[in-house]
Formats: sequence, C-alpha cells, structure tokens
Amino acid sequence: MEVFADWLFVVLWALGVALTFVPLVPATLVILLGAFLHELLLGFRELSLGSWLLLGALALLALLLDNLAALVGARRYGASRAGLWGAFLGGILGLSLGVVGVLLLPFLLAWLFEYLSGRRAEEALRAAWGTLVGLLGGVVAKVLVHLAMGLVVVRAIF
Repeated sequence: MEVFADWLFVVLWALGVALTFVPLVPATLVILLGAFLHELLLGFRELSLGSWLLLGALALLALLLDNLAALVGARRYGASRAGLWGAFLGGILGLSLGVVGVLLLPFLLAWLFEYLSGRRAEEALRAAWGTLVGLLGGVVAKVLVHLAMGLVVVRAIF
C-alpha cells in the first residue's frame, strides 16, 4: 500500500504542475489532494504538522502570486481594469483553442478592451503586453511553488 500511496502522490503532483498552465484549473488543490490522499492511505504518519503548515503556506503563496503577478505586470505597463477584464475573458475563451488560445486571446482581448475604453492603439498595445507578461510571470512563479510543494512531500515520504 505504501508504494501505491507514494506513486499516487507523485502522479497527482505531476498532474498538478502540468495543470498550472491551464487557466481556471485549481492545480494547487490537486497537489494538496495528492498529499492528503497519500496520508489518508497510510494513516497520516509520514507528513509532520510542520510539513502540512509549509504546504499550506506554499498553497497560499501560489494563490497570491497568481493574482498579483497579472496585476503588477498590467499596472507596470499601464493597463486599466478594462485590459485586465479583457485578459481574463480571453483566458477563459482561449481554453477551447488550446495553448495558442490561452496565450493569444488574453493578449488580443486586453488590447481590444483597452482600445474600446478610449486608449490609443499604441497605449492599448503596451497595456496588453503588460497583461500578458504579468500572466506568464504568474504561471512561472506558480510552477516553481508547485515544484516546491511536491519536494516538501517527496522529501518526507521517500
């Protein structure tokens, strides 16, 4: 049972890291679920309270980074709320188009919403670029946090 539980966590951890690239999918929760299932199967004996607290702190950091990175990137390049909404809607609509849609539609809709809100085309382009940079920065930061979450568990169980 121990080998099954260990590999179940590893598979769910890898899945969680991969799902980080898909908007609106709770990849952080997949990793936490993997740790919880692992411990449930083994009677909660391998992860200490300190490990659980660290996992919780890292999960909160992942959520914070996800939201702050897009905002910071967008604001740094002069985006308004309109651009952020455009990027958000573009991310949702882009899910049906795969990776290209997830990258292209947020950029295009951020530009369109900025432009329709009264900005010149060049200003809207700069704001859309900032939104995209922020979104991608958030994804990279979350991947790093998700890797750290998995390493906390792997270090405790192997």
